[in-house]
Amino acid sequence: MPLYKIGQRLDFIKELSFKFEKDIQTLVEKNLKSLLQLDFIRSEFSLNNFRIDTLAFDRETKAFVIIEYKRDKNFSVIDQGYAYLSLMLNNKADFILEFNETQQTILKRTDVDWS
Repeated sequence: MPLYKIGQRLDFIKELSFKFEKDIQTLVEKNLKSLLQLDFIRSEFSLNNFRIDTLAFDRETKAFVIIEYKRDKNFSVIDQGYAYLSLMLNNKADFILEFNETQQTILKRTDVDWS
């Protein structure tokens, strides 16, 4: 879908492709607050042989957000999503600890909507 800049007339915005997933990740992480209104917690969060690309927190919904970047199509993303959900629900203390070590506020287990 083409994108345009709106002014007195529509100006076509040239699409730039990303060569690496890491380029997308860096751009999103640096702009996480303005793009998605999320608090950045950690890049490349590793736990129990899993590596989460970006861990964030949504203060409005009081929920952790896991972002996984895909440059190309990948058919295992649903399975990966369920694995990350299971990882988070079985390791709540690790997610809370990561939040508390990187943010200016303290989060308790009861402060998070785990549903």
